[in-house]
Amino acid sequence: MPLLLRCSPAASPPLLPRRRSGSLLSAAPPGRRPLLPAAAGRVVLGCGLVTLDYLATVDAYPRPDDKIRSGELQVSGGGNAGNALTGAARLGLNTRLISKVANDEIGGTVLSELKEAGIDISHVIISDGGNTTFVYVIIDKQTKTRTCIITSGYPPMIPSDLRMSSLSAALQDVSLLYLDGYSDEMALAVAKQADQMKIPILVDAEPERTREELGGLLSLASYIVCNGKFPEKWTSVPSIPSALLEILLQYPRACFAVVTLGENGCMMLERGKDGENYETEPVDIENVAESLRLKVDKDDILPTCVSSKFMRLTARGSGNIFARLLIGTAESIPASELVDTTGCGDAFIGAVLHGRHQM
Repeated sequence: MPLLLRCSPAASPPLLPRRRSGSLLSAAPPGRRPLLPAAAGRVVLGCGLVTLDYLATVDAYPRPDDKIRSGELQVSGGGNAGNALTGAARLGLNTRLISKVANDEIGGTVLSELKEAGIDISHVIISDGGNTTFVYVIIDKQTKTRTCIITSGYPPMIPSDLRMSSLSAALQDVSLLYLDGYSDEMALAVAKQADQMKIPILVDAEPERTREELGGLLSLASYIVCNGKFPEKWTSVPSIPSALLEILLQYPRACFAVVTLGENGCMMLERGKDGENYETEPVDIENVAESLRLKVDKDDILPTCVSSKFMRLTARGSGNIFARLLIGTAESIPASELVDTTGCGDAFIGAVLHGRHQM
């Protein structure tokens, strides 16, 4: 039988005083300034999940019906939106958050960490009663992976939680909206208002989301970021380059789609501007991807990026678009220096938010 950690939606585990020293939300000492000075003026607004994470490190993930002992148990703020905005704030961006917590001890701890990170939390909804989302994270020392078991917050965040006047205030001076896909009804309401205000939208497309939850957000997305599992699940195309092409064909408003590939870095397909078509014959994107892989210096331990030129790209059984393909490598880090993958995708998005803000 599967291993389950059970907890009633209204119940919260006890808070532990120990803080996770390597986490995104609580890595900086109290009062520490961002790594870079905050950019003047424009704001990056995030809408999505914040949590408190309980992280247990184990020598190996348990088999069904096993009893094992964890190493050090640590506690840290988390959640996709909380982590990504913290990363962006550390890089010097003005960040603002729409999310929901309960007026419990966990909610207070999460808000305190977010505020300490320099995030504007004035638009976070605080429910009277219920519970704040918390997560059990099991970290496997052997594989350097993590398994997340989420107890969702209650009551959930819904559009009626935020009056139109409050939403307009939250979107004031915003240059980029980031949506992590959680609380899909609220996210769609915020996205539609942002779209009316001509604010570009970045969507974190997770493979756990259904088409009903994510389809409306992707149709409004200016930028799409996903992990390696999402492209095939969403398109039924087994090859990542061809799946990225299919995603940009499905969502013509998206300027780029980028997929994270763990130790293999990332891959991005960037759409060219309308009317820029210097190639008459479409080129198979799989051939382009293979030629780029051959250009990667496997002995280079530092991250590098190789790019095709803008051209007409196609895939078997698909249409074609004018775009360029880019492959970014990851830094080669000794195994002894790796802790785990908790929050890595969120940190990547924080960097993408910063990079987009510099464009």
